[in-house]
Amino acid sequence: MNIIKLNAIPSTNDYLKQLSKEYPLLDFTVVVAENQTQGKGQMGEVWQSENGKSLLFSVLVKCENVDTSSLFLLNALTALSVINAFESYKMNGLSIKWPNDILSYNKKIGGILIENMFKSSGEIHAVVGIGLNFYQTDFGHLPQASSVYHAYGKMIDREEVMIKIVEYIQKNIPKLIDKADFWWEKYHDKLYKKDIPNLFQKDGKTFTGIIRNVTRDGFLQLEDESGNTQTYGLKEIKMVY
Repeated sequence: MNIIKLNAIPSTNDYLKQLSKEYPLLDFTVVVAENQTQGKGQMGEVWQSENGKSLLFSVLVKCENVDTSSLFLLNALTALSVINAFESYKMNGLSIKWPNDILSYNKKIGGILIENMFKSSGEIHAVVGIGLNFYQTDFGHLPQASSVYHAYGKMIDREEVMIKIVEYIQKNIPKLIDKADFWWEKYHDKLYKKDIPNLFQKDGKTFTGIIRNVTRDGFLQLEDESGNTQTYGLKEIKMVY
């Protein structure tokens, strides 16, 4: 794989998107940085990172014959590929908090942000951004944050983990559509708090709901206290955990 290593840049996603517009990049080209000054989270939120203590990288994934309504499946496959990589080190307690967080025993160790570019040929180029807290030990005012070191108990080489993650994505991506049901089942198996009553917030109000499903286009389906199913998009609802 082609790996571009940088020191400090605003965003690996932005850098890779711009680079792909200027040059014909190979599939699975990777941009990795020691620090991001304007790292991105979902819906424009900022991803905070500590210099030299995080794993921050983006991967160019060229998708053919993928319906736009199924693009959230790439998010699911990426999250599962991250978990596959860590489970190869015998890490336990890993889960996916909808829509894009990687948790270890209820605490966030990382997140995923995918930005899609649509080509005139019909091909979709996805910039898959992955940010992982790696060597941090002090989380200050963020009680729900953790790191790979904190979860695993010993140091792992960041580049080694990154290569494993990209290799899992590379291995899994050809099966994205042909085995969509398989990936969807695996995603729901790892979905945090699925089928367990939990508190949620919407419009400043807190209520109890049960996650029953995530739709193929990424919407969360909750069973409310009356037994009815409600569907929510990104930023419409927040899990209290």
